[in-house]
Amino acid sequence: MPFCEVASPQNAASADANLNDGIKIFYQTYGRGPIKVLLIIGLAGTHDSWGPQIQGLTGSVAPNDDERTSAADCCDNEAGFSGGDIEVCAFDNRGMGRSSIPTKKSEYTTRTMAKDAIALMDHLGWREAHVFGHSMGAMIACKLAAMVPDRILSLALLNVTGGGFECLPRLDRQTLSIAVRFLKAKTPEQRAAVDLDTHYSKGYLEEYVGSNTRRAMLYQEYVKGISATGMQSNHGFEGQINACWTHKMTRKEVELIRSAGFLVSVIHGRHDVIAQIYYARRLAEKLHPVARMVDLPGGHLVSHERTEEVNKALMELIKATEAKTEPHDWTNLPETSSGWMVTRISRIRKSSGEGRSVSFTSSISEKLHLFLVHLFGLFSLALENGRRALRTIKPARVGHAIA
Repeated sequence: MPFCEVASPQNAASADANLNDGIKIFYQTYGRGPIKVLLIIGLAGTHDSWGPQIQGLTGSVAPNDDERTSAADCCDNEAGFSGGDIEVCAFDNRGMGRSSIPTKKSEYTTRTMAKDAIALMDHLGWREAHVFGHSMGAMIACKLAAMVPDRILSLALLNVTGGGFECLPRLDRQTLSIAVRFLKAKTPEQRAAVDLDTHYSKGYLEEYVGSNTRRAMLYQEYVKGISATGMQSNHGFEGQINACWTHKMTRKEVELIRSAGFLVSVIHGRHDVIAQIYYARRLAEKLHPVARMVDLPGGHLVSHERTEEVNKALMELIKATEAKTEPHDWTNLPETSSGWMVTRISRIRKSSGEGRSVSFTSSISEKLHLFLVHLFGLFSLALENGRRALRTIKPARVGHAIA
């Protein structure tokens, strides 16, 4: 099995750090060629969640460590690159899949997980790579790009947010229902049902493919997949949640990415109930002129729901990088000073009467939203604490899986 050993934070500072005491990151590589692509998956996801993109980039989903895989198995991809042009690496983040599961929350931050990715690039012998991340993986990709900008060829951020309260979904009856069901989910069947509602748009799930809806078809696939990999452990889930909640990109880090010279593609599903598109667009504006915004009619897992469009956007990013496209020819965003506080500045410049009205209404709306976000966080925390309390009171049941 392909693993990369990473020095633990306690030993990393030591000159004689013993890597055998560190974290093991499970990974797979696909395809062969000089163009390297690192894929970083999100919360509770495993490396094979990138399947549609691996297929689109390399023409095959057969991992390179499979003895039956040869260079001839790599077909031409969707952008016209030959099967021997692109090599992809996808991996399980710490806390999920076959990678190590640290027990301390402090060992889960987007910066620490970015160091895992850097260690993996070193392990593979990759000096540079295109880095594509989804959701929490996009947060990790941002940290990675700010830490080692000279090793990034391009950056794709799928369904990204800025971390902290931005990770909380928009508040309505649907998302509150999803939150309750998610916390209650104990079996692969229960988890599969709630995952579908968080990953895909309602319209997509209700579409018929033959005699069945996509929901019915995907439900069986999800149950099978979750049963095969197992429910995420409490340590892994709580640790990765901590990484999302504590994630923050400073102005300096954003500026490091914006001025590094590589192109960025921010790809988002406009019906995402988890990561709101407003925050992704705001990040893209901060990264102007190197960023392009790709707004698609899909949910949080837009990479699966709109596979063809997402793969096309990723291929365009690679091709633009290879062609050394200039940022101003790449971006589709309006020119701003730097993206910081643009909306608020434009409001201030309006006529006095209208400006005061808009500013007052906006201020009230923002405060109300923050209050509701805080209330939702307290509600979720109360449910989780209640669940833990009941777990300590009730006798343990032998034979039942622990979430």
